[in-house]
This record gives sequence, structure tokens and C-alpha cells, in this order.
Amino acid sequence: MHKVIRSGAIPRTTIGLLQLRAGQILGSTYFTIRETGNLRRIGESEERITAVATWHDATYFTDAERVALELVEAVLAPNRSGERVPDELYAKASAHYDDKAMWTLIMAIAHIGFFAPAALVAKPIPGMPPGQNYSD
Repeated sequence: MHKVIRSGAIPRTTIGLLQLRAGQILGSTYFTIRETGNLRRIGESEERITAVATWHDATYFTDAERVALELVEAVLAPNRSGERVPDELYAKASAHYDDKAMWTLIMAIAHIGFFAPAALVAKPIPGMPPGQNYSD
């Protein structure tokens, strides 16, 4: 997954924004702190980092970033009804991303999904060795 995510098919910033939003949706302090730090390290602005939580009406994102944020919400947010990723959303994403980039987005979401149980159950503290948690 890491190799695909870092392939350069989509900007690192887009992946960071998507993964930050995933952390917010999941309610994971670990993911949100980690991704906020990663975004700052690559030079992302505080305004854009902060606006991820309210991206729907924030003016800070490109159309391609918006569709990435919409995809992560479709996959991870509680499903109100119907299909999580309808054909219309896939078509909208396909207008911004080629096949390699689409698979990169999918792997970025899968990466969060894969590690979500560890982040939510073990509650790791960013920067601490594995096994250190809030109750230690």
C-alpha cells in the first residue's frame, strides 16, 4: 500500500488531506495528529488543514481534492441510504483522476481502513513507541 500511495500518481497533499478527513470521520486522535503533522511538514497552510473538517463549503480546495474528500466520506462515513459510492461519484472522480490515480486514492483510503482498528482500539500516541497508550 505504501508503495502505491507514494507512487506520485496523485499529490502527497491530496493523500494527506484525504487521510486527515478519514481520521476526523473515524474520531481518531492518532490519525488526525499524524496527518496534520505530515501536512505541515510538506508545507501545507494552516487554513487548508483546518478547513478539511468543513471542506464542503470551504474555498481552499481544488475540484480534484474535493472529489477525493467526497470519496473518503462516501466510504467511511455512516451510510444514510443507498450505495456508498454511486456511479455518479465514480464518474466525477474519473474526470479528475486516471486509472493509476484512482487506485492510488483507493489505496490511501484502504490504508486508513487497514490501520483503523489499531488506532481506535490501541489508541497509540503519535511519536511514541508501539504499545504506549493513554492508559500507560
